[in-house]
Amino acid sequence: MEPGNHTEIIQFILLGFSGSAKLQPLIFGLFFSMYLITVFGNLLIILAVSSDSQLHTPMYFFLSNLSFVDICFTSTTVPKMLVNIQTWSKAITYKSCISQLYFFLLFGLMDDLLLTAMAFDRFVAICHPLHYTVTMNPQLCGLLVLVSWILSVLHSLIHSLMILRLSFCTDLEIPHFFCELNQVIQRACSDTFLNNMVLYFAAGLLGGAPLTGILYSYSKIVSSIRRISSAQGKYKAFSTCASHLSVVSLFYCTALGVYLSSAAPHNSQSSAIASVMYTVVTPMLNPFIYSLRNKDIKRALKRLCWKETIKSQLSLD
Repeated sequence: MEPGNHTEIIQFILLGFSGSAKLQPLIFGLFFSMYLITVFGNLLIILAVSSDSQLHTPMYFFLSNLSFVDICFTSTTVPKMLVNIQTWSKAITYKSCISQLYFFLLFGLMDDLLLTAMAFDRFVAICHPLHYTVTMNPQLCGLLVLVSWILSVLHSLIHSLMILRLSFCTDLEIPHFFCELNQVIQRACSDTFLNNMVLYFAAGLLGGAPLTGILYSYSKIVSSIRRISSAQGKYKAFSTCASHLSVVSLFYCTALGVYLSSAAPHNSQSSAIASVMYTVVTPMLNPFIYSLRNKDIKRALKRLCWKETIKSQLSLD
C-alpha cells in the first residue's frame, strides 16, 4: 500500500435508490416526510417524559434517551441524501463519508444497547418487582447509559480509524444512500483482511451479546408471566413490555435481514432499499408504538398539548 494514497480521494458517489430523474421528487418527498415525522414524534416523547414528573422512572428515562438517539441516528443519513437529491448531486467528500460512517455506527450501536438496557429494566420489573426500586436506582440507570455511550464511541472510533488506513483507487461508487461500513471497505484497493476481521468480530460481540441479553431477559419474563394465576394479571404484566418487544423485533428483524441479504452477490441495491427499514422506518415508528398502547404517554402528551394551548391563548390575550 502506498502511504498517503487515501489523501488523493476527493469524493465518493452515493448511487442511492434510482437514477431516474422522474422518481427523484417522489423519493425526496417520501424521505422528507418520514424524517419530519421521526424528528417531531421523538421530540414529543422527550418533551412528554421531561414535563411529567410521573414519568420520571427508569423505563421512561431509557425511552427518552432512545428517542434522542433515534433522532440523531436518522439525522446522520437522511439530510445528506435529501441535499444530494435537491442539488442533483450524488457526491460526498472523503471526510464527510468517514464522519457519516462514524456517527452512523455510534448511534446504531447506542440504539441497540439502549434496547438491551430497557429489556433488563422490564426483566427486573416483572421478575423481581419487590426489588425494582432498589435495583433500578438512578445511579445504575445513569451508569448503563454512560457505559453504552462509551462502548458506542469506542466501537465507531475503531472502525473509523481502520478505514483511514485504507487506500482507494478508482471504484468510488457506493451502491447505497449513505456511507455504509461494509460498502466502503469493499471500495478499497488495499488489503482489507484486518478491517473485515474487526468488522465481523465487532458485529458478533456487540450485536450478539445485546441480543443474547434481550432473549435471556424475555425468557425469564415469559416464565414469570406464565406463573401468574389470573388472566388479567398476565395481560397487565405482558402489556408493560409489549411496546419494547415490538420495537426490538422490528429493529433486529430488519437489521438482520439487511446484513443477511448483503452477503448475497450483486444485491447491493436491494440491500440499500432494505436498510431504509431500520435506519428510517424503525425510528419513525418508535414514538407511535410507545404512545398508542401507553396510557401514561398519552396522558403526558395531552397535558403537554393543553399547556401549550393555554400559553398560546394567554399570549394572544
